[in-house]
Amino acid sequence: MSNIKLIIEERSANIGNFMVGRLLPFREKRMVGPFAFIDHMGPAKMNAYENLDVPPHPHIGLSTLTYLFEGSITHKDSLGSDIEIKPGAVNWMTAGKGITHSERTPEYLRHSDKGLHGLQIWVALPKHLEQMEPTFTHIEETDIPTWNEDGLTYTLIAGEVLGKKSPVPVYSPLYMIEIKSSKRSTVSIGEALFGESALYILEGKVFNEGNSFEPKHILIAKDSKLCTFELEAGSTVYIFGGDAFPEERYIYWNFVASDLALIEKAKTAWKEQHFPKVLGETEFVPLPN
Repeated sequence: MSNIKLIIEERSANIGNFMVGRLLPFREKRMVGPFAFIDHMGPAKMNAYENLDVPPHPHIGLSTLTYLFEGSITHKDSLGSDIEIKPGAVNWMTAGKGITHSERTPEYLRHSDKGLHGLQIWVALPKHLEQMEPTFTHIEETDIPTWNEDGLTYTLIAGEVLGKKSPVPVYSPLYMIEIKSSKRSTVSIGEALFGESALYILEGKVFNEGNSFEPKHILIAKDSKLCTFELEAGSTVYIFGGDAFPEERYIYWNFVASDLALIEKAKTAWKEQHFPKVLGETEFVPLPN
């Protein structure tokens, strides 16, 4: 009997001047553990006149995780952070009670051809931390645990699992693991996983119980403890999940909260421009109707 409970396919979504593949939330599965939102950006080729420009916009009640495979993004926020994220590094911004940030192509790349490819992820905060003070952490690629095992390369992007711990400062029990295969290999790590679990196929092919699965799909597991599958050579997958919260989470635009009143408060604050500002930025993304 298959351990796959649900298969989610990427759906196109527009985030301003850039198209992405939306993976979560999905009507039949709003969250996987604390993971509330996943966008697959690209792969996109942009010429000298095309750039990523997401003006200042707000968040509450979540942490954002940006992980790139190709290209660069300049992150600026209302805490004063101003940093370029490159492939393999992690930007981890915790909104808490409210933060504003922008994401743009770095200035030195704005007049040349360039590519962009990566994941944008939201991780909901536990109820008692939804109104915490905002924070920002940048983790370099060299500081993220990576190890090799029987033709497989593992990278623990966030969380604690398999006897490893990522330096990304998460706020609830979770994991996000990248697995790359150099040959056809079997992955059997279920005993180390916990809570709700899912597998995203970026490239290559996954084989499970006589079935094969292609890229741009999330496979939701019925039981994380039964997580065993085969990877075709040259595959890249992401296993993510963790303990689910006891309370439902509501999502409106860029706001995540266990209480709709917090979302209404954030909507009013953004409309009236009471959120903190990003230094040096004057434009902003208006609240959607």
